[in-house]
Amino acid sequence: MISIKKTLLLLCLGFFCKTILAQNYLFPVKVGDKYGYIDKLGRTLINPSFDYAYPFKDGLAKVRLNDKLGFINSTGKLVIEAIYTRAYDFSEEVAAVKKNDQWLYINKNGGTAFSPACEYAYPFSDGLGRLQISFNKFTFINKSGEILLTVENAGVYDFKEGLARFEREGKWGYINKKGEEVIPPKYANCFDFSEGLANIKTNTGLKKWGFINKAGDVVIKPVFDRAYYFSEGLALIRVGDFKTGKYGYINKNGDILIKPVYDGGFHFKEGLANVGLATGKDLKWGYINKKGEIKIARQFNYPADFANGLAKVKIGNYQSGVNGYINNTTGDFVWKAK
Repeated sequence: MISIKKTLLLLCLGFFCKTILAQNYLFPVKVGDKYGYIDKLGRTLINPSFDYAYPFKDGLAKVRLNDKLGFINSTGKLVIEAIYTRAYDFSEEVAAVKKNDQWLYINKNGGTAFSPACEYAYPFSDGLGRLQISFNKFTFINKSGEILLTVENAGVYDFKEGLARFEREGKWGYINKKGEEVIPPKYANCFDFSEGLANIKTNTGLKKWGFINKAGDVVIKPVFDRAYYFSEGLALIRVGDFKTGKYGYINKNGDILIKPVYDGGFHFKEGLANVGLATGKDLKWGYINKKGEIKIARQFNYPADFANGLAKVKIGNYQSGVNGYINNTTGDFVWKAK
């Protein structure tokens, strides 16, 4: 039996490791005509030397050099040579890349895990990789490259939480990993499951948006003019049309917790959501918490979600504005582009 002291030690070590990882997360920045990376405090840890740089995913970051893509580690070392014309981020320890008109899946050493015959290869999700064989034929493979499922005469997306949405003859439904249509195609539109629920658009009447569970039961009645996926327990909804409608947030009971009073909105990330008021050039964005309280004043011209403690924002226009990263506590800039 593990002692209480050992248990507490393990918990503390786990917390300490997570804290260190969060502190060491790096963010891409542009200095002059090159890209490098800063840490959460705004310190440059990887000097600007890349033609373009992407966020870190699964421990590695995609970078562009001489019109080709490769991957670096957290020290800035190019651990996978920039030789690919297309590349997705690493997901579930592998990345889909394209070289010389051939799609491959590579591991974090840069070695080829397998090379499928397909028109297009997508990242792994829920343990499966999706391959587009032709316009309306898809297969799903495991990490040994074995084909586990084939879907024909339909458009199909990645598996999320065990189900994948698909479209056939203009109607949408969901399949499981056996290819069984567990929720028949009957919706005008739908999106992936998130936190156990999926946002769907009815195919009859006023064609409103609501939410279903994985059994296909309607758990939030379709009464919204637009509804988006759940994130951190809340979902963004719109009441009214795209041009004049207002945005707010509901919980999983369908209760409106934050009234639809905003002219724009994004999902909750790290406890905050980006919301905007006004239209056109007057539209400004700020951040609210889950009580609807303003936590970072409405001042930004372009919206961005928080990720690992920072959000990339801009104040002003493209020519004369100020852009950089703000923190998620005070909203202060930790780094500004020069």
